[in-house]
Amino acid sequence: MSEYGRVAVLMGGQSAERDVSLSSGEAVLNALLAQGVDAHKIDVGPALVSQLQQGQYDCAFVVLHGPEGEDGTVQAILEWFNIPYTGSGVMASAVSMDKMRCKWLWQGVGLPTPKSMFCPDSVSDDDIVAHLSLPLAIKPTELGSSLGISKVTSAEQLPAARALAAQYGTVMAEEWISGREYSVGIVDDVMLPSIWIDTPRVFYDFDAKYVEHTTQYHCPSGLSDQEEHHIQQLAWQAYQVLGLENWGRMDFMRDAQTGQFYLIESNPITGMTPTSLVPKAAKQYGWSFEELVMRVLRSRVR
Repeated sequence: MSEYGRVAVLMGGQSAERDVSLSSGEAVLNALLAQGVDAHKIDVGPALVSQLQQGQYDCAFVVLHGPEGEDGTVQAILEWFNIPYTGSGVMASAVSMDKMRCKWLWQGVGLPTPKSMFCPDSVSDDDIVAHLSLPLAIKPTELGSSLGISKVTSAEQLPAARALAAQYGTVMAEEWISGREYSVGIVDDVMLPSIWIDTPRVFYDFDAKYVEHTTQYHCPSGLSDQEEHHIQQLAWQAYQVLGLENWGRMDFMRDAQTGQFYLIESNPITGMTPTSLVPKAAKQYGWSFEELVMRVLRSRVR
């Protein structure tokens, strides 16, 4: 695989999603090495610039999650050094990581997404309830892995939920959609099969994703052909509106009453851990994990 030269696999970082990124990054690194790629691990931190200068890398496989890794910051550094990299560009990464700005863009083109609002300290708990009603979700605007998210069923729960989310930055509130959760991955313009995420917990939170082993992943998801086509088209439109490239994932809730699919958030760099969704969907599509990794590398780093 000399055509790729020296490949830096960027993982870790300093966000709250560091451990997830390390797990994803090690899996990607091992897959690249197994395919004969000259791949090298970089645990991203304050020394990243000097590591890139000294490493003489020809391209980078970015497996970072959260602020400073998935939000355009590292992408801008790589562009400064003229190092091709996997994933989306600076602007698309920055917008896609911001849940509120994602929703504004989707709303602007008529894509369905739950009502929401920013929740600075100047916004009272009563204002939030009046605008969105109960139940609702409180979440950080720029963090993945469901960290800092709470379901709020009474006004008395709002102060604690807002304080939890504020540990991770700006806070938002979102209308709660009761129903099944689905996810659709996109790799090199290929729409992967949807996954129905079935968890016994209140919602698909961090523990359901990475700690407990009670979540069931259904792929095929059980949707009809027409429903599968519909959710994939929504995912593709959402992906394009954000300007995403190479790969990503769109998450949905389906209203149990109406059957309507709602876009919840986008993921410009998807997890690659043993429980991550895109590898599961890729397997159902017919790709091994190694082929998935090589398709991401090949389609972006030419």
